[in-house]
Amino acid sequence: MIEIVQPGPLATVQDLGRSGHAGIGVGVSGAADRSSLRLANRLVGNAEGAAAIETTFGGLLLRPDRDVTVAVTGADSPLTVDGRAEPVNTVLRVRAGASLRLGAPARGLRGYVAVRGGIDVEPVLGSRATDVLSGLGPPQLTAGTRLPVGPPPAEFPVVDQAPVRPVRDGDLELSVVLGPRADWFTEQAVSALLGEAFAASADLNRVGVRLDGPALPRARTEELPSEGMALGSLQVPPSGRPTLFLADHPVTGGYPVIAVVLAADVDRAAQARPGQRVRFRQVTPAKR
Repeated sequence: MIEIVQPGPLATVQDLGRSGHAGIGVGVSGAADRSSLRLANRLVGNAEGAAAIETTFGGLLLRPDRDVTVAVTGADSPLTVDGRAEPVNTVLRVRAGASLRLGAPARGLRGYVAVRGGIDVEPVLGSRATDVLSGLGPPQLTAGTRLPVGPPPAEFPVVDQAPVRPVRDGDLELSVVLGPRADWFTEQAVSALLGEAFAASADLNRVGVRLDGPALPRARTEELPSEGMALGSLQVPPSGRPTLFLADHPVTGGYPVIAVVLAADVDRAAQARPGQRVRFRQVTPAKR
């Protein structure tokens, strides 16, 4: 068992989510930054989709009741084990009763703590992920939560440390494809989306992040029938300011989507901090 002593602002259990249930109104959910989750699991020899702990802006303190092998990836957070500084993106051995602490990150927003064997909470619809929008999966972690650890996999870690490019704290450039409702907006709106900077607001969570910046005026004002929403959608409500949908986005929505961030860039979008500037670059998948 691993005891959560302090969860930080928001800590949840996440894996790669529950695909294939959109027909019953259940989204995929899963890790907001899937690349970091996969890396953390690979480092400790788990399958890439094993459940791990996702933190938001650090603040996590945990204590295992037996020796465990862990790896921490994602946001650039100070990491200590019993007060001793340790590197991220590295295979670490944490003794029974030792304290692993993850501080507030200098860059990025979300961190991942993978434990060899994975977090073995009861799955729901085939996934152990917490979906904060639907309420499926284990509840948000709180002080005193005890998490079971699964049996270690047959594979052993093959490297001690992964060379990873640090999370950037400057302007974030995200690749987008226009549509499916780009024609519902004026040419001025499309030009503003692709030519001006937006900023991640403080109104962000696992569902999405509202962006401050130029308004994106619509060319059509009639009501749009509710339609499916994809990960990375830039949905524009009547305010004209877009919302970028992340892991726990709704399955459907009634506001037009002017563009969609490519899946490969959504992981970086999930690491955006309030105030960080965001720019969008139009691409076609074939040319990327």
